[in-house]
Amino acid sequence: MMEDTRKQTILIIEDEEAIAELERDYLEQAGFSVEIAYDGDSGLQRALKEEFSLIILDLMLPGTDGFEVCRQVREKKNLPILMVSAKKDDLDKIRGLGFGADDYITKPFSPSELTARVRAHLARYERLVGSAAQLGNAGMHRNRTVEIRGLRIDKDARRVYVNDEEKIMTNKEFDLLTYLAERPNRVFTKDELFRAIWDMEAVGEVATVTVHIKKIREKIEVSTSNPQYIETIWGVGYRFKL
Repeated sequence: MMEDTRKQTILIIEDEEAIAELERDYLEQAGFSVEIAYDGDSGLQRALKEEFSLIILDLMLPGTDGFEVCRQVREKKNLPILMVSAKKDDLDKIRGLGFGADDYITKPFSPSELTARVRAHLARYERLVGSAAQLGNAGMHRNRTVEIRGLRIDKDARRVYVNDEEKIMTNKEFDLLTYLAERPNRVFTKDELFRAIWDMEAVGEVATVTVHIKKIREKIEVSTSNPQYIETIWGVGYRFKL
């Protein structure tokens, strides 16, 4: 059955008009509704006030830059954010992911790659929302939780608590933490974690995992230099300690 994308509206925040319109044309051909903002200030206002299914966000924008747009949107809304930049610097990628972006794509890129990534992130988000709706419709009020030494993960509500204090997580941070916590004492490579959480092969993108582990630790660990939950296995990957 063909996926219905007609009701899914994407916001492109891009100051280069030709690029923005090219992205819009290909996404509309794929069945999406697309809106464009040509600067960071108007893009941020629209992202906060209007309802969108996904945001494609350029980093280098007049006015408010892409990093700040991402940070403010992520504080208020839970939707996929795909960052775009002409820079190939890993520091920009790590910084963008650290602000809560779900993915990062470097210009130039093929329209088919952009469309594929948009579809992948929307499908993943819809699976999360759909699972929650199914639980509600079935009358399942019992929360499924993971509890380990003061850390409590409420899988149905998608909320995380440390010693009863809520810690706000992005979608990917929540998914990664839950994946590790449900498989304690097993060592995972960065490639394995990337494939499990991001639904794609980890080709040169394992820095994404490192950034998300760092952000999770900042939220749940008393000391990030001596973590009690997520342990680094040098030269291999990560393990959640029981």
